[in-house]
Amino acid sequence: MSIEVKISKRPVYYKFAMNFLHKRVEQVKANKRRELLWILEHPTTYTAGIRSSSEEVVDKKIKIINTNRGGKITLHNPGQKIIYFVLNLNNRKKDIRKLISIIEKSIIEFLWLHKIKGKKDKKNIGIWVNKKKIAAIGLRVSKWVAYHGCSININNNLKQYLKIIPCGLNNQKITSVYNENGILIKDIEKKLKNIFIKNINKI
Repeated sequence: MSIEVKISKRPVYYKFAMNFLHKRVEQVKANKRRELLWILEHPTTYTAGIRSSSEEVVDKKIKIINTNRGGKITLHNPGQKIIYFVLNLNNRKKDIRKLISIIEKSIIEFLWLHKIKGKKDKKNIGIWVNKKKIAAIGLRVSKWVAYHGCSININNNLKQYLKIIPCGLNNQKITSVYNENGILIKDIEKKLKNIFIKNINKI
């Protein structure tokens, strides 16, 4: 199936991205636009999923944006790659667990390109390296159109996680690609696009 790929070179404000994403969801539901894979970064932004609580905010001065995605409070900041999807499961397999598995597999495959061994955790969604979280996943489904996506810490400022309890975790349990191997990787968007498109088309 044909998926539109959108790659933003400059940081995209979170609210703008959400408005764009929600509009595309309605267009995909109505069969007016193609499915979407969007790779981008956000300026420093703290967002709260539907399972979050105020107790997860350590620094009460920060601004939190409430969202309709699954999960708890998390951080988006420069150096973290976001992969958003709008996928019509009516034309694929109506299997949310399968979709999450494909996302997990894609992140692990990307990390392994850079000699980092990522793992799934049955109790905690996301991808982990040496018991530290390197990637988060948050999805929502409306009439079998799945959207939102995942984030991968590449070379972002991990100290900004100290202002929250990210995803309900001790904020020392977060890592990044650069934190693990000390390498600034190239062609990130191209690698992510190729891996995710290949794997999503298996659904």
